[in-house]
Amino acid sequence: MNKNKFLSFLLFITFISIWELVVHVREISKIILPAPSDIVINLINNFQSGYFYPHIYATTVEVLGGFFLGSFLGISLGFLVSQSKTAQEILQPYIIASQAMPKLALAPLLVLWFGFGYTPKIIIVALVCFFPLFESTVTGLTYVSREKLQLFHSLQATSFQTLIKLRLPTAIPYIFSGLRVAIVLSVVGAVVSEFIGASKGLGALIIASQGMLNTTLTFSVFILLTMKGMLLYQSIYWIEKLFLKKYIYSRGKTK
Repeated sequence: MNKNKFLSFLLFITFISIWELVVHVREISKIILPAPSDIVINLINNFQSGYFYPHIYATTVEVLGGFFLGSFLGISLGFLVSQSKTAQEILQPYIIASQAMPKLALAPLLVLWFGFGYTPKIIIVALVCFFPLFESTVTGLTYVSREKLQLFHSLQATSFQTLIKLRLPTAIPYIFSGLRVAIVLSVVGAVVSEFIGASKGLGALIIASQGMLNTTLTFSVFILLTMKGMLLYQSIYWIEKLFLKKYIYSRGKTK
């Protein structure tokens, strides 16, 4: 463990210790602010009883389903808009308008149209994830070095060759950056979508715990969501490193 990681860990331990001490010294009610030890006990008990598992499963389905759908649409339309001026002029105003629309306001309509199942939640998550991938794809495919473009032109490379050999490799880091942003937003989108018309899911569990004045359970769910978001973000980061390492290696061999 290097110095910075140790200091970060020490800061976390200090914060938790002060929190625990303040709650016990001031005798703060669990309804107002539970102690960290109470939250840990609540987490352990709910995992042992299996209470959390159906809620974690429901939220995971919504997060991953919406993430993959939104990423596919964002990358596909970003690719189309970046390569076609006509597509850009036709589609971009509607894409921007769709992002200006508040997603939470759509939730009741989606529930009305598609029912209380996974579908409306996945659509909300997909809408949240779509724009970061769209923008990152357009940016990556568009903002290419002018000198490199001139070099490809002087070598009489076709548009397809320029796309495959220059634009796409340039865009890959941008796309992965968009994926990292989108995967975190997908967790937020899933939770928000569950606030309206959901009986299962971590977002629905937050609403239920607040209704029962069970603040300890609310904090437990916050921790689960934070861990889920961090794990998914780190997974995309690892995939990016692995992909770029293999991609650069394979390009090096072909050269």
